[in-house]
Amino acid sequence: MAVHHEYTINTCADDQESLDSDSAPLLDTEVKDVAVPPRCCSVRCNLALMMFLGFAVVYGLRVNLSVAMVAMVNGTNNQSSSDSNLSSECPVPSNTHDNQSQSSEQPEGIPRYTWSPETQGWLLGAFFFGYLFTQIPGGYLSGRFGGRLFLGGGVLGTALLTLLTPIAAQFGAKWLFALRALEGFGEGVTFPAMMAMWARWAPPLERSRLMTFSGAGSSFGAFVAFPLTGFICHSLGWPAVFYSCGAAGSLWALFWFMLVSDEPRTHPRISEREKDYIINSVGSQGMPHGWSVPIHSMLFSVPLWAIIIPQMCSNWAYYTLLTSLPTYMDTVLHFDLRQNSFLSALPYLAGWLFSVGSGVLADNLLEKKMLSITTVRKIFTFIGLFLPAVFLLAVGFSGCSGALAVTFLTLSSALGGFSAAGVFINQIDIAPRYAGMLLGITNTFGTIPGVLAPIVVGYLTKDHSVSGWRHVFWLSAGVSAFGAIFYVIFGTGRIQSWARTDEESDTDS
Repeated sequence: MAVHHEYTINTCADDQESLDSDSAPLLDTEVKDVAVPPRCCSVRCNLALMMFLGFAVVYGLRVNLSVAMVAMVNGTNNQSSSDSNLSSECPVPSNTHDNQSQSSEQPEGIPRYTWSPETQGWLLGAFFFGYLFTQIPGGYLSGRFGGRLFLGGGVLGTALLTLLTPIAAQFGAKWLFALRALEGFGEGVTFPAMMAMWARWAPPLERSRLMTFSGAGSSFGAFVAFPLTGFICHSLGWPAVFYSCGAAGSLWALFWFMLVSDEPRTHPRISEREKDYIINSVGSQGMPHGWSVPIHSMLFSVPLWAIIIPQMCSNWAYYTLLTSLPTYMDTVLHFDLRQNSFLSALPYLAGWLFSVGSGVLADNLLEKKMLSITTVRKIFTFIGLFLPAVFLLAVGFSGCSGALAVTFLTLSSALGGFSAAGVFINQIDIAPRYAGMLLGITNTFGTIPGVLAPIVVGYLTKDHSVSGWRHVFWLSAGVSAFGAIFYVIFGTGRIQSWARTDEESDTDS
């Protein structure tokens, strides 16, 4: 497919064949009438920064319960029946038991709860029950009306609900479960809204770096939230975690609504040069879709299912670590709360750095026409799903060695960052106009592991045994490896016929 706007396509037969095979609009840097404006301090990069900070807050709101749970639960009763089992498998260092009791102590008057591992698993998975239901509506409405309101409103709503967490916990586990499900309901629109906004804001040759940078806020947020949550729990008590996270989300939302617009045409401070560049490079694919969408074609699209299945597989491992890693650090490796929160954060620091780097590398490969979009997406997806599975497998063999376990988990998350420039942005390749809704569909399926993984972990590890956690890591590794192979076979970067506009169809004919 050759789309003619304000850009020229090289006539080299090999390059043209590559472009046609992927049907990617405007993958060229030659410009007739509009020069490429600098990225530094541009509105599109400022938007990426705001999204980065937003998703950092979002993941802080999402993972705070994972660390706070260690301080919220009075483990005396639960541990008494299994202390002999724990000590025989992974002996507690002489000074660790005292450190654990001291670091998990709460200020006077802070309540503690006697929730079983199964109950904790349900509470950690509750967020995703609500998260399931707003993905597709959020993507559809964001593609129709723009994503600014939905992304900002999703974060603000989740932040306000987070402030109520200590009250809900006092009423009981069922109330906390319901509150966390409502938080997920509000936050479910955020990622589809991001994708819908980038369909209007991201020039094709900058998609990978802009989208991976903004999405990497999630890993950065987890990296900051884990140690910060542990510090706050120890110093101020676990309720302060939810008050501080809720306040941070509300403050971010204020700046978001002040500084961000749905599209370049409506931004009051964008330069004419940058606005023309974005509008002309994105073309008709950056326009809102109508009320009617080709839902039948989407559901029977093999390339879409090639995104859905690997994302589900990748998310199984990701959500397992996101919700249950602090528990593993506590019950098996016996790190105290402060060590636990810091070491749980290391994999997300690695994932953040590698995901940002993968976006830059992917764009450079496309800009230099070294590889097609399909090839780039498949390579980055394979690296980001299959190689992490190898290291998750190794975690299962690490036994009681905390150093080995943390090293393998960090390497797994680091390599997992490559998938950010692979399958996780593939929706905008195959259907830019419907990218928000497609992300809603893929994220809906991708959230199912978030619901199931903590529950499965709770049942597999109810005796806190090393063998139980070994099964957790091996299961995650097998699922992730399957996703990598599935995408390599069926994935593509070609824009689908049902996603083309009338203008593009006329041009092709």
